[in-house]
Amino acid sequence: MSALSLAVRDSSTMLRRNLLHARRYPSLTLNLLLTPVMMLLLFVYIFGDVMSAGIGGGNADRSAYIAYIVPGILMMTIGSTVIGSAISVSADMAEGLVARFRTMAIHRSSLIIGHVVGSVLQVLAALLLVGAVGVAIGFRSVDATVLEWLAAFGLVALFALALTWIAVGMGMASPNAEAASNMAMPLILLPLISSAFIPAETMPGWFQPIAEYQPFTPAIETLRGLLLGTEIGHNGWMAVAWSVGLSVLGYRWSMAQFNKDPR
Repeated sequence: MSALSLAVRDSSTMLRRNLLHARRYPSLTLNLLLTPVMMLLLFVYIFGDVMSAGIGGGNADRSAYIAYIVPGILMMTIGSTVIGSAISVSADMAEGLVARFRTMAIHRSSLIIGHVVGSVLQVLAALLLVGAVGVAIGFRSVDATVLEWLAAFGLVALFALALTWIAVGMGMASPNAEAASNMAMPLILLPLISSAFIPAETMPGWFQPIAEYQPFTPAIETLRGLLLGTEIGHNGWMAVAWSVGLSVLGYRWSMAQFNKDPR
């Protein structure tokens, strides 16, 4: 059997292990999903009229705000869901499973690949759930073409892969699951200071560059453009650049941590 076949076989085994673990212990995933769902319902039904009036120049339109906020909440869902990967990886490290797998005749990186692929699949499932909630409360994307929907799917998958690699690196660098959860909190906080809830240009002048050029805002604005037909501009290539850059950074960081001799 070739090295590639062994890598695929062992990675598939580790992927199945992670998916079975997620199925048997769904509380972590459900807890992480509650944050974006509650934020969506809170901002639509409690702050919707006020927020839409602020964005629309004084004209309250909750349906328009639903269209505005759902792409931002979908990207926020990615950030909150991948925290589960950081916690799972850290737990494997702390419990000695990684050290045990190192002594077995399996492909060395299959454990990490299983975590990453499993996390991306969980993120996509979470996006379907949150998207269904958005549709239930009135979100519609009637003008998007099939090509734009495929591009939107590719964008969220690439962004999920990038944040998953960062989360795996955080998990491996943390001494325990609690520390991994705390280290990964910026993945939830960054969407709060992006254009997910209000346009970046309405923020204080000194803060606008931070909100505009962080990873989440270009991804959110690109997703809005694909689904709603708004202007994408430079956000498209910035979203791809951030995703590729974070993927490379997270991969190198994760592998460097994984390849260290166990203490």
